[in-house]
Amino acid sequence: MKILVVGLGLIGGSICKALKKYTPHYVTGCDLNHDIEFSALRDVAIDDTFDGNFSGYDLIIVSLFPEAAEKYITENISKFDKNTLITDVCGIKGDFSRRIKETAETAGLRYVGIHPMAGKEFGGYHNSSADLFCKANFIITPFEDSKTEDVEILSSLVKEIGAGKIVVTTPDNHDKMIAYTSQLAHIVSSAYVKSPELDLECGFSGGSFQDMTRIATMNEKMWTDLFMQNKENLVFELDLLINNLAKYSEALKNSDSSEMLRLIAEGRQLKENNLRHRQGQPN
Repeated sequence: MKILVVGLGLIGGSICKALKKYTPHYVTGCDLNHDIEFSALRDVAIDDTFDGNFSGYDLIIVSLFPEAAEKYITENISKFDKNTLITDVCGIKGDFSRRIKETAETAGLRYVGIHPMAGKEFGGYHNSSADLFCKANFIITPFEDSKTEDVEILSSLVKEIGAGKIVVTTPDNHDKMIAYTSQLAHIVSSAYVKSPELDLECGFSGGSFQDMTRIATMNEKMWTDLFMQNKENLVFELDLLINNLAKYSEALKNSDSSEMLRLIAEGRQLKENNLRHRQGQPN
């Protein structure tokens, strides 16, 4: 295929590098920062830089923040080739995807969103890697009337660049699950580092601290956009977490060892059941 990747940050850059390393596809890179385009060209992460002509592309992958992705597609879709499949890699789907789908169909084009469950603490092209997606989960979010062949094109492509498990689900279910598995974790990490003890942790911290705080370095602009576009699902999960945390706090305040033991055992059992489920074992 002839593929255009718009946005050469961590995800877009990694997609380009993975496509060049693992597939025979022809890859064109597009970024507002032309120095990044030239870096990608020098790294052989792309075959060419974008010249403004959208004709001839089989697939356009928009790898921008949600607001910027929607704006880019809306402003340029009239120039897209009618045979082109459009996708995005944003961490929000739902209403966002419905708007993109409507824009695409009005122009006689096809759109199906994807979401790679992969990342790093720090973004940008220079942190991108051809192996970022190896064994990563990929979510594909077609609509009921999306073409089966479009889902197959995207499934084949993400397998080529290393995807482990591929999940095909609705845009709305994507947002419901991502609120719990990703967005909530980012809020917790951001809140966790606001202790005055943060600067004193060196020498006192281990893996648990690193795991809990790793994603606090998230890009605030992108994640605010993601949180706000999924606020109903995220508020539900956040309120549930706050309610559960309050139970641990009350047990401590009341010196209630038996209740604390019960709460910890309950969490352990739930996670053990989750691990067995992941391994295909009965609970």
